[in-house]
This record gives sequence, C-alpha cells and structure tokens, in this order.
Amino acid sequence: MLRFARNDGESMSLIGRIFVILFAFLAACFVAGMIVVGAVLYPEFSDLGGGPIDQGAINVLLGFGFIFLSGFALLPALVVVLITEAFYIRSVLAYAVGGAIVGAACYLGLIPFDPETLQFDGIVRRHLEIMTGAGIVAGLIYWMIAGRSAGAWRNPPPPLRPPPPLPSHSRPQA
Repeated sequence: MLRFARNDGESMSLIGRIFVILFAFLAACFVAGMIVVGAVLYPEFSDLGGGPIDQGAINVLLGFGFIFLSGFALLPALVVVLITEAFYIRSVLAYAVGGAIVGAACYLGLIPFDPETLQFDGIVRRHLEIMTGAGIVAGLIYWMIAGRSAGAWRNPPPPLRPPPPLPSHSRPQA
C-alpha cells in the first residue's frame, strides 16, 4: 500500500490545508475579478451624465470576471502555491511578486505572440497594468488567508507537556 503521510494526523492536516488553499485561491480570484471589472468599467463610472448603471449588469460582469480570472490563473497560481508550500515561503513580498507574475501571465496568455520578432502584438499598457495590479492584490489576499502558514502542515504537532506535579501535602484523588 502506498502511503503519502507518516500518520493520520499529518494526512488530516494536509486535507485541511488543501481546503484552505482552495478557499484562499477562490477569494483571491474574486477580489482580482472585482478589481479588473472595476478598472475596465472606470471610464463608464466617471461619466456621471450617462445615468445610473444597471446593477444586474455589474453582477454579471463580476461573475464573468471571477470565472475568467480563476480559469486563467489556476495553473500559474498553482505553480506559485506549490513552490511556496514546498519551501515554506511565508513572505508577503513573495506572494505579491508571485501574484504580479500570475496577473501578467494571464494577460500575456491572451495576447498573440509573434515568433519572428519575439514580441507580443497588441499589448495595451493599461490592461497589462490592471492585470498585474489585480494579481498583486490577489497575492496579498491569498497570503492573508493561506500564505502566512505555508508548509505548516508538514510540521509535527508540538508534544503535550506533562501536567505540573501535585504539591507534596495534597491527597491523591480517589
């Protein structure tokens, strides 16, 4: 039989850690999606003469932003998570830089690449900045939820200390 964990306590902590990582990833994608949708719609928000903005449309855009970012960010973010978990990296700066790289990779993954000139064609600088900034914030959100304890599931639980000795004049309990 193949065993991945040394004992049941470690496997249970690994399962719990996977759920924490999944929740942190989803929360980070939701916040990044809100940032991207807000930044892309900012020109519409700044035009006050246009009338009220339909709340239903905003909800649909937020949903699509969340789905879009979580789908495209899954593999690059998984690489960052695996590296930080494997090497016990808990620095907030590492997660911010990792989020920036993931955000830029998500944007550049959608832009056509010309292999003859080795350049991306059609980069819109504002969009690259929005995605990179959203990635930084997503990395910070992930760090607040799961990154501060990266790799902690591998540490054995601390041993229980024995209770203090009874005073010499005390009676034993029956």
